[in-house]
Amino acid sequence: MRVISGSARGIKLKTIEEWTTRPTVDRVKENLFNIIQHDIFNATVLDLFSGSGSLCIECLSRGAKKAYFVEKNPKCITIIEENLKKTHLSDNAVIRNTDYENYLSKIVIEGLKFDIIFLDPPHKKGMGCIALEKIQNNRILTDNGLIVVEHHPEEDYEDKIGVLIKYKFKKYGNTALSFYKYEEDFE
Repeated sequence: MRVISGSARGIKLKTIEEWTTRPTVDRVKENLFNIIQHDIFNATVLDLFSGSGSLCIECLSRGAKKAYFVEKNPKCITIIEENLKKTHLSDNAVIRNTDYENYLSKIVIEGLKFDIIFLDPPHKKGMGCIALEKIQNNRILTDNGLIVVEHHPEEDYEDKIGVLIKYKFKKYGNTALSFYKYEEDFE
């Protein structure tokens, strides 16, 4: 796994070798960043299931203003810290060692809003749908922000979740990407 573009281009990232993590493969990551490339510069980014941190690191490498890494596995936190140090992107990173539900409950108090939110939860456990519900209930996505959900193609993510609407779906083998925005962005 490597950083595709930007200031850290070509740097290989460490990942944890456990069955509980599924790093985004380079082909899917390249396609994802081709789709969202114009939304990254100066963005505030959140990854609720960070794993190795590769998605937020890619955003920071491409000019995102700030990236928030949320991960409950302490081994992954160590990997994220090492990857940030290796890429020299630590200054614009915030790491939280907690689960997504706890973070989403507390983030409202901080008043933060995000331009891009990544969700790559464990497959077929319903966590992605719960996270989407909490995101839209708490309105932590900026008005023109977007959410990217990486999931198994057989998982059914609704076309509409509250005020969020799925505006794009892409499938790459055993991986699917669903993209959400606020519904009013399409009116």
